[in-house]
Amino acid sequence: MTSERIGPPLRGDERETLRAFLDFHRATLALKCEGLTDEQLRRQASPPSTLSLLGLVRHMTEVERTWFRIVINGEAIGLVHSDSMDYQVAYDATGATRDEAFAAWEAEVAESRRIEEKAESLDVTAYNARWEEDVSLRLVMHHMIHEYARHNGHADLLREAVDGATGV
Repeated sequence: MTSERIGPPLRGDERETLRAFLDFHRATLALKCEGLTDEQLRRQASPPSTLSLLGLVRHMTEVERTWFRIVINGEAIGLVHSDSMDYQVAYDATGATRDEAFAAWEAEVAESRRIEEKAESLDVTAYNARWEEDVSLRLVMHHMIHEYARHNGHADLLREAVDGATGV
C-alpha cells in the first residue's frame, strides 16, 4: 500500500469523494507509522493507555474486515487477530511485527476496495448483526472515514510521544 496521500477531488461525485477521503485517511495511518522500528510501533506511548501505533493498525484491520467483508459482503469469517470475535485483542501488539500487521491490514484494505468497487451503488444494503439492522454502503463508507479520522488523532499523539515527530 502506498503511503502517499492524495486529497479528495474538489468536484467529484459522492462515491468518488467518499472513496478518496477513506484512502486519504488510510494513507495517513500508514504515514504515521513510517520510519519506526517494530519496538517503537509497539510502544504504549501514552500511559495509562495501552494503545500503540501497531495496535491501531491491527484494530483497523479488524474494522476493515468487519464492515466490508462480514457486513457488506456477508462473509462468514472470523476476525484476523481473535478467534473469539473479541475486537480488543487487536490492540495488544505484544510480539507483533510491522511486516505481519501491515500485510494483514493491506490485504483487508484491498478486499474492502474490491467489495466497494463491485457494489452497484452506495444504496446497497446489508444486515449488521451487531446493530440488528440493515445498513447501506454509504453509511459504511462514512463510518470508516470517521473511524480512521478518530484513530489518526490517536496516532498523532502516539507518534509524537515515540519520537517527537508531528505533522502529516
